Amino acid sequence: QVQLVESGGGLVQAGGSLRLSCAASGRTSSTYALGWFRQAPGKEREFVAAISWSGGTTSYGGSVKGRFTISRKYAKNTAYLQMNSLKPEDTAVYYCAADVGNIVVATTDLDEYDYWGQGTQVTVSS
Repeated sequence: QVQLVESGGGLVQAGGSLRLSCAASGRTSSTYALGWFRQAPGKEREFVAAISWSGGTTSYGGSVKGRFTISRKYAKNTAYLQMNSLKPEDTAVYYCAADVGNIVVATTDLDEYDYWGQGTQVTVSS
């Protein structure tokens, strides 16, 4: 089991920045890729970004590429999502997820992820 806890969400004006954190605990000796997804009211969960266990591969959703950056710190079992130039359409609940056993791939497919956090709300005002 891997437990994931997101933090760092909040209310920000358009054009501003936020940094989300995802702290992993439990079976953290396992190798796992980490991903961020988001879900706005009435919409399906959407891929945002992912990073492989090795950190050498990252993937981004088209709507956030160039504005968001995913990273991870192994010593702290933590992943981060730096979000810049935020837009009102970025408003959503953001979820962290772990893809256990994945070393080199940063998958965009939410069905590949084994564990999920509870989510953190991000609201961008216009």
